[in-house]
Amino acid sequence: MRQLTFKGHPVRTFVFLLIAFAAGTANAQGLFSMETSESGRAWAAVGRLEIDGRVFCTGALIEEHLVLTAAHCLFDEAGHPVAEDEIRFLAGWRNGRAAAYRRVKRALAHPDFDPGNADTAIRVRNDLALVELQHPIRTGMIKPLALDVEPAEGERVGVVSYAHDRADAPSLQDACEVLARQQGMLILSCPVDFGASGSPVFHYAEDGTPRIVSVISAMARAGERAVSLGTSLAAPLPALRAALEARTGSGAGPDPMRAGMRRDTGAKFVTSARP
Repeated sequence: MRQLTFKGHPVRTFVFLLIAFAAGTANAQGLFSMETSESGRAWAAVGRLEIDGRVFCTGALIEEHLVLTAAHCLFDEAGHPVAEDEIRFLAGWRNGRAAAYRRVKRALAHPDFDPGNADTAIRVRNDLALVELQHPIRTGMIKPLALDVEPAEGERVGVVSYAHDRADAPSLQDACEVLARQQGMLILSCPVDFGASGSPVFHYAEDGTPRIVSVISAMARAGERAVSLGTSLAAPLPALRAALEARTGSGAGPDPMRAGMRRDTGAKFVTSARP
């Protein structure tokens, strides 16, 4: 297995199946909690992706019918794919309400993603998935987020995520930096923890709009420093789009729950770490 390094330090990763990763302690990590609809208006396209009614990841709407997230979110602890009818997307989830609630028609991990692969570089650089919604989200308050090219080393980026200790509102962490780019992944200064795999990593375009440049894949350490690993979109996303378009089949029927209805999920978090 190839050893990742940053400034001479080996990068040790921790993989948590089905559990997403995000910043843990809000005050210590420079997080801004978007608990009101006003503060989170620009990020309504980011939502919770509930998996099998037990755990959740974070996902971002990139088209009216497509959600971008991490591939490992679509597998259970044994490495088996989660049934598509067990996945729900709750756009703009905040304090028990979703701005839009959708069931899933198709969910596809990158064709080269293997949750059991011990090679960190290969696993992370393919840790990307697309979720096709049963019905597109077309509301004035939820606009799909645009994508952009991979950021340069040293560039400032941010993350919008949910996490196990702040599951009822998204949080914004916008003071991160791209420390390095290696083997199809980004090493980021954002420390992350349980709760937000698939979170969009973004930078601001010249017109001030946020654009997604990566997706959070894993938590890691470089020496004594906590870092995170993001999946580059450049190579895997076009291949993933092509695979989704080539796939056939249909999803579950329409769900009776409407946007704005309250939903208590009782999500539980199962940690399965592998150094």
